Amino acid sequence: MTTEGMTIPGVAVGGSGARPAEEMRPRPTAVPRPAIALRSHPFVRKLAVDAAIFVIAVLDVWLVFPEKAQPYSVYLSAASCVVLLARRWLPFTVVVLAVPGFLAGWAQVAAMIALGYLATRRQMHWQVWVGAGLVWLARFMLWPLPDFAARSWREHMLAAIYGVIVAGMPVAIGLLIGARSELSARLVELAASRDRERKLYAETVRAEERARLAREMHDVVSHDITLIAMQAGALSAANTSGEAQRTAQTIRQLSTRTLEELRGLVGVLRSGAVDGQPDLADLPELIRSAEVPVQLAVERLPNDLPTTVSAAAYRTVQESLTNVRKHAPGATAFVRLSWEPDRLTIEVSNDRPQQPTNEFPSGGYGLAGLAERARLLGGTFETTPTNDGGWRVRARYPVTPE
Repeated sequence: MTTEGMTIPGVAVGGSGARPAEEMRPRPTAVPRPAIALRSHPFVRKLAVDAAIFVIAVLDVWLVFPEKAQPYSVYLSAASCVVLLARRWLPFTVVVLAVPGFLAGWAQVAAMIALGYLATRRQMHWQVWVGAGLVWLARFMLWPLPDFAARSWREHMLAAIYGVIVAGMPVAIGLLIGARSELSARLVELAASRDRERKLYAETVRAEERARLAREMHDVVSHDITLIAMQAGALSAANTSGEAQRTAQTIRQLSTRTLEELRGLVGVLRSGAVDGQPDLADLPELIRSAEVPVQLAVERLPNDLPTTVSAAAYRTVQESLTNVRKHAPGATAFVRLSWEPDRLTIEVSNDRPQQPTNEFPSGGYGLAGLAERARLLGGTFETTPTNDGGWRVRARYPVTPE
């Protein structure tokens, strides 16, 4: 709602601009924490893991590298170490490219790491078993082929057994890591599901409590207000003086309006929704019917005020004007709504009473209810006497525009 330039009969309205939220909100100052960055930044962590894996694979080749080696064996071994850097995006292709460096070179650890990562990502996919077969074949066979053919059957059996170990260990570790990750994800989903169940249960309890309060309000309060309206109607129809009839008519109108508003509140309690509650858009009508001289000053308000904040601001003005009418007859009320980028301030004050004060029965729950509403919304509420014998009510509500 934009209230700048609002014209209300008998009410003085003032407006002033509000600076954008980006200019008013303080900008946080970043504090460098290099020790935490290595643990929390995903890119840094992945880069460190890739570097460690590459170094381990290179050391495995370099430590077993013979003095007289074929150039192609050196190139294939080096290629097996380099392709490990692409295992996150092409895990199966990396396994296929790493196997020649294991078969005709010395890149055994590189092929095992590639196979383990493939098993972690794909779990029981056919690519895992094909990759395991290739790694087993690279460990079982001996390059060049004439040397492989010259082995005895005992050496072939040992090579087959070692091949199972070399190919099976990365697959087992990868499946274990993948299962652990899946279990962690399921636990997170289970925790989220339990949170949702708790919220639904809490909402159910609140709905039952609202329904109970609505029944009590309807059975007790509305009954008494209806009797007041009926008695006032009977008094206005009787042969009484004009002043008494006007007073009775006023009482009847107030009772009828209060009863309608009470029925609306009962509907809100039963449904748990905030739709239908009055907000700042209804403020002009409230001031016109307040029966109190009011001077209103409103800064330009945003169009996307939260419904709860707008309703709380309306109730603050409504209760304050009611207290002025009850406890300071003849006094002028000053209503001021000021807007800042992160909060809305409502201030209602009045000067000293100009007429004798009539003592009305009051339980003191109006201001207590406003204070509780402000606390629930994360705001503040305070009441103080003024120097000229009046009273001031100030409420502040934090605002995050919808």
